[in-house]
Amino acid sequence: AAADPLAPAQAKTWGATGAATTLVLYDTTNTWGWLGELYAIGGGNLATHFGTVTAEPVVDYVAGQVNNYTATIYIGSTYNEPIPQAFLNDTLSTTKPVIWAGDNIWQLSGASGSAADTAFEAAYGWDPATSYFDTADTIASVSYKSQTFTRNILNTGGVLAPHIITASQVSVLASANCSTSTGTATNCNSIAQTTGTSFPWAISSGNLRYIGEVPLSYIATTDRYVAFADLLFNDLGPAVTPSHEALVRLEDINPESSSSNLRSYASYLHSQGVPFSMAVFPDYQDPAGFYNNGVPVSATLAQKPAMVSALKTAVADGGTLDQHGYTHQYSNVDNPISGVSGDDFEFYRAQCSTTPTAPDNFEAPCADTDAVVEEGPLPGDSQSWAAGRVTTGRALFTAAGLPAPTLWTTPHYAASAPDYAGIGQTYSTRYDEELFFGGQLTGQPVNYTHVFGQFFPYEVHDLYGTTIVPENLGDYEPTAQFNNPPRLAQDIINEAQQNLAVTQGVASFFIHPDDDPLSVLQQIVTGLKALGYTFESPSGLLASNG
Repeated sequence: AAADPLAPAQAKTWGATGAATTLVLYDTTNTWGWLGELYAIGGGNLATHFGTVTAEPVVDYVAGQVNNYTATIYIGSTYNEPIPQAFLNDTLSTTKPVIWAGDNIWQLSGASGSAADTAFEAAYGWDPATSYFDTADTIASVSYKSQTFTRNILNTGGVLAPHIITASQVSVLASANCSTSTGTATNCNSIAQTTGTSFPWAISSGNLRYIGEVPLSYIATTDRYVAFADLLFNDLGPAVTPSHEALVRLEDINPESSSSNLRSYASYLHSQGVPFSMAVFPDYQDPAGFYNNGVPVSATLAQKPAMVSALKTAVADGGTLDQHGYTHQYSNVDNPISGVSGDDFEFYRAQCSTTPTAPDNFEAPCADTDAVVEEGPLPGDSQSWAAGRVTTGRALFTAAGLPAPTLWTTPHYAASAPDYAGIGQTYSTRYDEELFFGGQLTGQPVNYTHVFGQFFPYEVHDLYGTTIVPENLGDYEPTAQFNNPPRLAQDIINEAQQNLAVTQGVASFFIHPDDDPLSVLQQIVTGLKALGYTFESPSGLLASNG
């Protein structure tokens, strides 16, 4: 599609070739104005599933822009943001869809009873001027397409309950559920203007779609964010072929891994006709001998022929090699667990929430009761430093007689903006969740205190210029660790069922052959197949939907 000739010079465009184009408008004013940029990155990344995205502050909007896109997304994160009259006028006059989330919908209708308000009611069948945020109820879930999604109650701003005047003009797309603090369904407060236990969370009327909050805050694998991700299909991909594909990744394979475990996992998956990936870091380091009685350990793939042989067999059985960092740890310090490959962050500084800081400003080992806190770039961080680690590690695959991977997974899904750029010099596709930072849309210096982590229920083409194969269901974790609750096989299956609500939804999980029983993998694979998912390789997924 042609670029928007009206877009201001500071607008940011990204994505990939696709049928749709999306304009994302975001708030920038007041104390929390910086959140608007992060939400725009999040919403924009989702929209790249369908094509290209252009993002700009709503205050920069130029009259007529909405007509140059398949659809426009406005994310209202600042109460009473000064929205240009041109955007308000265009929203009401265009035939193109406008997806409006959160605040400021009342600016479209004006004061209750005004001529503008009366005209809005006649056109859309509901009245923003007499719609109110329900902060009186606990809204801990959202119902959408026969699935129930969680909503973190740290979202304290409430959900705007639309005051529907003419029900025949309004389609309710999703509902907010009222409950007690213990989760029991209860009748909604009168402010929601309903007598039931739920009220509309997302509605459609005319060219306008409205979501009663910003669905990009406090997101999690079970969150209403997933419902929002699917709502975009209505306007950006109404004619796509629905699909439900599954991905499995064998995690943290390395020179010290069990070759027999890998063979067992690969053999089982091959027997089930299930393509799979192997996230491999090619250089194992335990610089302080944390797991070896104080004796340092170091090994590369070429030094472990049994593991190389197992990897070759696994590739022949349908496995895809995926470079999972170089050493999956940083230097000879705890970052923050142990300094050992697989435990620690490689491309980002991490700390324990309560363990005292060691003299070198890195941590003593985190206690299991600590939370791991991601802090920012590591000492010496730069694009060239990251690029060097990528290429040095990649060469260890070929030195061992293995194919060079074409896919990358960032250790612990955390890296700085320069690191993502450095990784991108070698890899155009990542199999990832990822981090984004303040300043990346506005052109300001990157602000690592303003951070947004994002996962995807389908493949996207992110702000870094990378194609992302999604991982959205996490892994099997039989015990609580670092303030994270256990995650059992049934939890992953349940989340996959929720993702059936997504038109081209992917159920993507990972598992550790060195730590987890094969029976757990068998349970998850059987469960996902029973839900109707078809297992794909990353390349197969991209070929079918990318």
